[in-house]
Amino acid sequence: MNRPIVRLYGLVFVLFALLIAFTSRWTVFEASSLRANALNKRGLLQQERIARGEILADNGTVLARSVKGSEGTYTRRYPTGSLFTAPVGYSYIERGQVGLERYRSSELDGQSDTSVQGILDQLQGRRPRGNTVVTALVPSAQRTAVTALGEHEGAVVALDPRTGAVQVMASTPSYNANAAASDSAFARITRQSGSPLVNRAVEFGYAPGSTFKVVTATAAIDTGQFTPQSTVSGRNGVPISGVPLKNDNNENFGQITLTEALAHSVNTVYAQVAEQLGKQTMARYMRRFGFDRKPQLDYPADEMSSSGEYLGEKLLSPTSVRVDVGRMGIGQDKLRVTPLQMAEVAAAVADKGVLMKPHLTSKIVEPDGHVTQRISPKVQSVVMKPSTAAAVTGMMEAVVYSPGATGANAQIEGVRVAGKTGTAETLGVSEFNNVWFIAFAPAQNPTVAVAVTVAHVPGQGATFAAPVAKQVMEALLHG
Repeated sequence: MNRPIVRLYGLVFVLFALLIAFTSRWTVFEASSLRANALNKRGLLQQERIARGEILADNGTVLARSVKGSEGTYTRRYPTGSLFTAPVGYSYIERGQVGLERYRSSELDGQSDTSVQGILDQLQGRRPRGNTVVTALVPSAQRTAVTALGEHEGAVVALDPRTGAVQVMASTPSYNANAAASDSAFARITRQSGSPLVNRAVEFGYAPGSTFKVVTATAAIDTGQFTPQSTVSGRNGVPISGVPLKNDNNENFGQITLTEALAHSVNTVYAQVAEQLGKQTMARYMRRFGFDRKPQLDYPADEMSSSGEYLGEKLLSPTSVRVDVGRMGIGQDKLRVTPLQMAEVAAAVADKGVLMKPHLTSKIVEPDGHVTQRISPKVQSVVMKPSTAAAVTGMMEAVVYSPGATGANAQIEGVRVAGKTGTAETLGVSEFNNVWFIAFAPAQNPTVAVAVTVAHVPGQGATFAAPVAKQVMEALLHG
């Protein structure tokens, strides 16, 4: 065979290989990401002809289902209205998809059906049948959270610290997902005050206030540089980064233990501790807790925010020269965090120092009843030693039970609670605060970890956030 023919054959072979490679890229290797792309409407158009699977709560309550219309097309319906909009989202041809509807779209559309019947249906050109997505969400506790938040802007996240299962994800104000199908109704939603389209549980974030002192306490004790009984000056006006720092109400304390300082939320103590630990150590423990990156949750990544230090909209490393480590250590400086992140902080302490990967989904069930995927608990990171977790648990119990401590409103009869309050002043509006409470219970054998934030309220976390956390924990413990 002469050389020109060999070259021609070689060129044809290369072009054929490229054709296979690029075809395989979109149809096989990147098919799921292409379907998940918010700009791709093909899946939504196909969905009109598919009986998209249901989304269920942990007790079988239907959170989303498809209803067949007179022309043989299907429309999504949300029987619980606005109650589960934050985690579930919506799926409409006109509007696209958000939330769990988007993240689990391929499963809900039956694109991941591996059953024998599903394969036979595909070979015979039949329409796929959607799979059911079963979540860990608990309706009674979700309703309690939404009711307790009331008219306030705020959010609640509750986890099972042993598994990472998300049992509550509430954000207020919310909106009825059924209304998102209508252009006029959706336009009204977008104009409403309080940004109801924002899922505050996982988006944007607020300064965490003194709840962040749990992170600082963990780093202090786990490194061995401090113990719960180590004493530090609680004097008001201690210079931090060269600028005097105030305690709440300008209170003055003498030499005070770290446990007492957490119970009474003494700013100057924990700012000095953070300065002594340094930026590198604080950064290491923050990353173990999950800060400085997107949450590892089964939820669209571009609908979640990283928690950490921000300069404008830019996420800074905790080691940046622009970071005031002392003020960061007490939840101030430039910190913006989400309730999911702070629930993970509480959960890591609760689970003896191990942070489990959070997940909304518990299992995927095919139309024939076969469980095609069961979400097993997975370790996200080992944050601290078990001995450190035990020590920090004792310190957080002191926040709730010590005389004059800040977390008394979270006490539950017959159940020992470990918690931490937080209050962050709203910039320029000193009479209103963004307030927090994180907690877990029962303290020595935790089954629930919770984070609550309430925005723009005339008070502190002890008054506004702790009672919400108490009610949600009660609903999950006694539900």
